[in-house]
Amino acid sequence: MAEHGTLSRTASAAPIPSEHSVPLFWPMAAAWHLGEQAVSLMQRNLAFATEAAVIDHPPQPEWATPNQVRLELATMRLREFTDSTAKGIPILIDAPFAGHSSTIADYAPGQSLVQVLMAAGAPRVLVTDWKTATPAMRFFDIDTYLAELNVVVDDLGGQVHLIGLCQGGWLSAMYAARFPGKVKSLVLAGSPIDTDAGDGPIKRLAHSLPLATYREMVDLGQGLMRGSMMLAGWKNMHPAEQYAEKYATLYRNIEDQSQVARTEQFERWYENPVDLPGAYYLQAIEQLFKDNRFAKGSFVGLGRTLALRDITIPTYLLGGEADDITTPEQVFAAADLIGTPRHKIVRKLVPGGHIGLFMGSGTLRSAWPGIADWVLGHG
Repeated sequence: MAEHGTLSRTASAAPIPSEHSVPLFWPMAAAWHLGEQAVSLMQRNLAFATEAAVIDHPPQPEWATPNQVRLELATMRLREFTDSTAKGIPILIDAPFAGHSSTIADYAPGQSLVQVLMAAGAPRVLVTDWKTATPAMRFFDIDTYLAELNVVVDDLGGQVHLIGLCQGGWLSAMYAARFPGKVKSLVLAGSPIDTDAGDGPIKRLAHSLPLATYREMVDLGQGLMRGSMMLAGWKNMHPAEQYAEKYATLYRNIEDQSQVARTEQFERWYENPVDLPGAYYLQAIEQLFKDNRFAKGSFVGLGRTLALRDITIPTYLLGGEADDITTPEQVFAAADLIGTPRHKIVRKLVPGGHIGLFMGSGTLRSAWPGIADWVLGHG
């Protein structure tokens, strides 16, 4: 009995056999380890499948910084991030209206242009939160957006520092040319001003596809340029990255919660495209990207032919070395087109691609504090 009891206690406390055990036990150990690996692999695959579903159909992006809606207009919500009673010329960020949410201007803590400007001491910071187009908005054109931008500036006291990001840059430059006394300083970041400059894929695409093709896409959207269709176009510029590599990267890093969180954050912005009014989109394609009328001085905005030479205010031009959406040449060409004296124009080229100009932590840390000081120095 005592011997049997001792044997029982020893068996119950014995460790799982390992590959170093006596030969009798190694098949059992191998089976146990294989089972453990299978469970781990199953858990990893399940976590990946869950995250892949999230990034394919993520929730809507959110603003990183508390704000209030100052104005609710047909085209936008004007968001205010600072004290509305503060003194000083407001800084208005004209966010891109090119198929994605305006939250790119306030993307995440540590990746927020809004927060950089506030940290620099800007008394008032506001952002144009462009609305996704509805069927009722299908005939809105560039004049509609210029007119509502003018309503915003008047509501803010009649003068602003204007920061145009990407497509918001040409709209900002148009506004500065149309209402020169209402813009105190102008920042154009990744903004295509001369669309014939450089040799980027957007320029090649605009000139290779006939206008009829763009009209057909708008017709398919029932008068709107669907954001989903534009998103497919952006993805097809880098198909390997968008359809394979990002999932492989997610799988490799599925146990890195910070990496997974960053992926989810980006996909919330990237995979939730917004629709554009068909009239606005086709006008931009034909008159700006095909005919380059704004750079050539023949674009008509709000009843007047807009001349870049009428922009005489201090202007800051920011381009990305690896920007294949708006090549640096399209941004920096503005220096030879606007009427601002040379010594009041700053040109800065930074590493990285397109959206990194607005939300990349490196550029926000190294370039934008200086830009903020430059803007406030003209206030």
